[in-house]
Amino acid sequence: MTDTRAPYADLTPDHILDALDAIGLGCDGRMLGLNSYENRVYLVYRDDAPPVVAKFYRPERWSDAAIGEEHAFAAELGRQEIPVVAPLVHDGATLHRHGGYRYAVYPRCPGRAPDLENSDVLEWLGRFIGRIHAIGALRPFAERPRLDVDTFGAAARDWLLAHDFLPPDLVEPYRAIAALAIDGARRAFDRAGRIATLRLHGDCHVGNVLWHDDGPHFVDLDDAVNGPAVQDLWMLLSGDRPAMEAQLGRVLAGYEDFAEFDDRELVVLEALRTLRLLHYSAWIAKRWHDPAFPAAFPWFNTARYWQDRILELREQVALMDEPPLRAR
Repeated sequence: MTDTRAPYADLTPDHILDALDAIGLGCDGRMLGLNSYENRVYLVYRDDAPPVVAKFYRPERWSDAAIGEEHAFAAELGRQEIPVVAPLVHDGATLHRHGGYRYAVYPRCPGRAPDLENSDVLEWLGRFIGRIHAIGALRPFAERPRLDVDTFGAAARDWLLAHDFLPPDLVEPYRAIAALAIDGARRAFDRAGRIATLRLHGDCHVGNVLWHDDGPHFVDLDDAVNGPAVQDLWMLLSGDRPAMEAQLGRVLAGYEDFAEFDDRELVVLEALRTLRLLHYSAWIAKRWHDPAFPAAFPWFNTARYWQDRILELREQVALMDEPPLRAR
């Protein structure tokens, strides 16, 4: 049963300031909510010190151990001078508790969105993702999930169908196309054969990359998982097939300076996109009791929304049977 209580009902401005004061970060009372739905993230200004970013974790999503793996991965990358924003350490800890909430504090890292139409930017991003993956391949996560068809596809489909989010007349069309999409994803992974999995950023889209004059900084490892390397690459691609193949070529030109890429992984690129589409709808549905979600996604859970998702999955079923992209 879905929890009907707003998960951040008690997270008031005073609570946030008290939490930071509890770890010795005196604040001047000014704060700004940043763009985050899964967690609550605030830019908090301090007395005679640079501002910090406070991240309050969604209750009951991750275990403490899983959050610890996120923080440890960020710190491990930082020690290799890879530009990932890692949490600050206070009294030997990066994860803190106050009034029932868990939180971490990060240095402020301003920046702008990268220009993905610039081939040099794509190659630069590829180099840094290659460096992240070279470290990610050293050992797997123990507490975080594996990105696969069952966890991100079948489980998402099953949850949606079990919780009555679809209009009655669209339940069977959705059930049928989701089954075809999941079968198509399984076939793609079967065709690819045995491909390696490693620790990934997991949600490497343009919103999680901040660009500075000295290059990119990667933020928000909240969705870090074990999975194939291509998961951190495909979200950088857009446009028609020739455009995506050209972009892929530039990304891999940088990536392979630091990590080897197995071309067989391109067979599962559209399967990963399909899994993300299934997972995304379930992600919103599971959080619909959070007041931030109906406000941010007013189009969700309408007949039009589910009709569009059915059409989208039909397109993905066809794409998964096409020859994979080739880097050019």
